[in-house]
Amino acid sequence: MITQQKGTLRGWLTSGDLWIWLNAAAVGISIAAVGGLLGLIAARGLAHFWPADIAQISFTSVTGEAQLAVGEIVESESVDVAQYRDAVGDQSARPDSEAAVERWLIKTGNRKEAAPDFQWIFTHRITDVRYPPEQGVFERLEWGNAYGELVAVLESGTPIAELAPHTESSQNSTEVASLWQEFLARLDRVSELRARIHDVEDGEFNSINYELERVRLSRRGLELDASITAAELAGRSEALDAREAALHERYTEAETQLAALIRQLERDAVVVQISTGARITTKLSDIVRAWRPNQMSWLDKTAHYFRTLWLFLTEDPREANTEGGIFPAIFGTVLMVLLMSLLVTPLGVIAAVYLREYARQGLFVRLIRIAVNNLAGVPSIVYGVFGLGFFVYFIGGNLDQLFFEAALPAPTFGTPGLMWASLTLALLTVPVVIVSTEEGLTRIPRSLREGSMALGATRAETLFKVVLPIASPSILTGVILAVARAAGEVAPLMLVGVVKLAPTLPLDGNFPFLHLERKFMHLGFHIYDVGFQSPNVEAARPLVFATAFLLVLIILILNLTAIMLRTRLENRYRGVEG
Repeated sequence: MITQQKGTLRGWLTSGDLWIWLNAAAVGISIAAVGGLLGLIAARGLAHFWPADIAQISFTSVTGEAQLAVGEIVESESVDVAQYRDAVGDQSARPDSEAAVERWLIKTGNRKEAAPDFQWIFTHRITDVRYPPEQGVFERLEWGNAYGELVAVLESGTPIAELAPHTESSQNSTEVASLWQEFLARLDRVSELRARIHDVEDGEFNSINYELERVRLSRRGLELDASITAAELAGRSEALDAREAALHERYTEAETQLAALIRQLERDAVVVQISTGARITTKLSDIVRAWRPNQMSWLDKTAHYFRTLWLFLTEDPREANTEGGIFPAIFGTVLMVLLMSLLVTPLGVIAAVYLREYARQGLFVRLIRIAVNNLAGVPSIVYGVFGLGFFVYFIGGNLDQLFFEAALPAPTFGTPGLMWASLTLALLTVPVVIVSTEEGLTRIPRSLREGSMALGATRAETLFKVVLPIASPSILTGVILAVARAAGEVAPLMLVGVVKLAPTLPLDGNFPFLHLERKFMHLGFHIYDVGFQSPNVEAARPLVFATAFLLVLIILILNLTAIMLRTRLENRYRGVEG
């Protein structure tokens, strides 16, 4: 019986089933680890947009003074006695318990009036916690959120609506609700005015400045053109002067319109009473949104959550990237990856086709393959240095000398930009596309090539109509791998085009519409900047998680799109490959 059991165990081990189960377990553990990591990032990042209730916390300080804090309870943790003593700055301090001491991190906001805007409070010092319904959150363009009670709405410095003195103590709900509705109506007006100002600045002013710059460059080009006669120079200069005068007239009209809108924007203000008892006056032009979370139902909070998430995806960043949205970074990342894919695909396919279909197999081709494989292991920062030296300074500098002499000494292409970043990443990922395409070409039976040429097709026709279509799934596999690597790269991009904040997008309504010479924002660099260069670490932490999750999501969407195309091609040519 024992011998039979040993034989069965030995047979199971030699059959290879053990390795199958071990492989399955390893894959399962890897998927669970990746899923858990993504779940953690998503939970820490996406929870930031939920409108947390505003707590009014009464507590005693280390010196025994009664204090009040108003804000969001961000997190809680337990610290030992030694950490507690370091936090309070008294090594002889004794908490109520010699065990771990719990403390809360409160986002108190009001950074401009009562910095800092985050505060740790030990729970054993808390005497009371309430959630007053009148407490509001005022999201500002600068200085972060303000937390407090709305007490007055001003128009040109005159109170239009305010709480009576007795109302402030008894909190008459009718007067409070009426004041809040007046405030929201005027805030909607300010939002509309802000949108109109944005249209003027980014529409009319941007177009006029672009045309003025073209006029300046045209005039400079005439001065540098030695072949033009004096009469032609005078005639063209006169036309340019007339065009410039018309543009200045448009500029004056737009400036007048903008000044009128700004005067309307600056008209209203609000008075908010904060936790210190002080009353702060804030212009409505400085407030983006406002809400009272303690009065919101679950449905109201859900709607607010998705609005906030949408604004995060569609707005420009503010406050050193710690506030506002990340749309320019999303746009720059996707546009750069698409341009990189358009550049690396033909380059990698041409190289693979030459190595597999045309080059005579020998020592030279083997050396090329070794070099390609070695390129895949070169650190990415080396590609960034190469791109800066070769693409930016050498090619871009020569392009400026040849085609943009009128703009010198200001560089056009001789400075880091979108095109050089895309080319650098294309160079970084081309080994992946070459290897993947070569593997696909190797799997195609030689009989297909011979049969095609036997039917009268040329070698080029066989390549483009038979070989490459069948190898297209392998080509897309290489593109998928290239996209996955390029989208997450940061180090080389810091040298060849990515910046902390780009004033304009690389794509706009001015000819040639796609401006490859412009600098751009990238989600990977945005994560680095917010996480390690932010002046307010606590405020930036959830944005790091949210942006990281979004970057992974974008890479996943790009990869799934390529995988769907590859699957369709595989179904079309299934059974053709050997």
